Amino acid sequence: MLDAIDLEREIEKEFRKLPHESGPTEFAPPSVRAPDLGMPDYVEHSDGATEIGRLSAEAVVREYEAAAKDIEALGVELVEQARQCEAMTREALAVTEELKETAARYRAEAKRVFLQIENCSLVTAEVRKICEEMKDKIAAPAKVEAKAE
Repeated sequence: MLDAIDLEREIEKEFRKLPHESGPTEFAPPSVRAPDLGMPDYVEHSDGATEIGRLSAEAVVREYEAAAKDIEALGVELVEQARQCEAMTREALAVTEELKETAARYRAEAKRVFLQIENCSLVTAEVRKICEEMKDKIAAPAKVEAKAE
């Protein structure tokens, strides 16, 4: 915050040196000022640069640095989202395995019920066949007697 205030004071001092007709310019209150970012390590002032050039360059590089930090923060958020996605994928794979096991149990139950129904059908057909044979045996002596009369 102090660098920003110092920067404003430097600009104001340079501004006052210029001839102008109106009084001192009102500056934005501290709550509106941009947050201070120190000079990034990857830049340094050139020899012979004017104070205005230095101040302008610092202001611009700070804006770029703020944007770069926002981009990096976005990358961190993206990595976190990817971790959450990986966790969801692991959970989905576990659930998929459970679903496969459940489907296999359903198929085994379907086969058991299928065989039970077919066995019941075979037993029923056998019972009906035996009943028909018994009826025929019971009715056969009566037919022989009826023919004999």
